[in-house]
Amino acid sequence: MDVRNALLEAAVAVFAESGNRGATTRRIAQQAGVNEVTLFRHFRSKDDLIHAALEQFVARIELRPLPDAPVDARAELLDWCRAHYRELLKHRSFIRKVMSEHEENPAHCSVGLKASAGIAAELTAYFVRLRKAGLASGTWNERAASSMLMGALFSDAMGRDTMPERYPYSQREAVEWYVDLIVRAIGADAPARRPRKRG
Repeated sequence: MDVRNALLEAAVAVFAESGNRGATTRRIAQQAGVNEVTLFRHFRSKDDLIHAALEQFVARIELRPLPDAPVDARAELLDWCRAHYRELLKHRSFIRKVMSEHEENPAHCSVGLKASAGIAAELTAYFVRLRKAGLASGTWNERAASSMLMGALFSDAMGRDTMPERYPYSQREAVEWYVDLIVRAIGADAPARRPRKRG
């Protein structure tokens, strides 16, 4: 890994742990295994470094695309939502840190919002395709449906460890139930589910 990438990786790691104030150039340089002089050869300021690190982080977020030609809304959404939920859990600490610093550093938060906007656009477009394919019915708004599903996944991933009483069901069940609710709400055909055994 070259020095620039090492600094970007280190900036993300330190930022996720300590936020913008705790992510000093000294700590970032130490994490990257270089000195501060080297850091400032690559980046004019800490803000430039943090911004570049956030941009790189967002660009690398992997999310499987939804099919161009929908066939089975429940199966396709379940597959997509499980992947999205895993990404949220994987980066939970980092996401929380960025959001908590919105008041002080709105520019940092706006970088993360680019990823969220892209994900929402992907899901909204899929709902449009479902309707056009005749696989969904009724009166509903594609953007609202997208917001509801993404909001349920996000709230669960961010809040499950801090408010466990709100989530007495497993993570696997949670994703299935959120998908089943949205599939029914948009009038999409969903295969019957076998009842789960309790205990």
